[in-house]
Amino acid sequence: MDARNTLRLLPWSSPEGKPCFLASASEGGHLSRLADETEDLQLSEGLEVLVAARKLLGDPLSPNVEVRYTAIRLSECLADALRVAESRCRRLPLPGDTSGGDGP
Repeated sequence: MDARNTLRLLPWSSPEGKPCFLASASEGGHLSRLADETEDLQLSEGLEVLVAARKLLGDPLSPNVEVRYTAIRLSECLADALRVAESRCRRLPLPGDTSGGDGP
């Protein structure tokens, strides 16, 4: 098994901003469940921010400071969503892999 299937990219970074990985990506472990819950929370928060942003951006009289704040939040949520996507993609089985990988 290669590193693609054995290392899980976690949904948080180190204090230095470096990516964190879980060496044993077995499903059901405490850290794996915490990562799953964090990813779910990040995606849910992203949806909430998107709904609010659409409302704010739909109003041509929205104050610039609110539009700027919304853009900042949207970029944070997009970064989280891309990290979740990368993590989940890493856990998908490779084409032709019959082992099923570590994915759900």
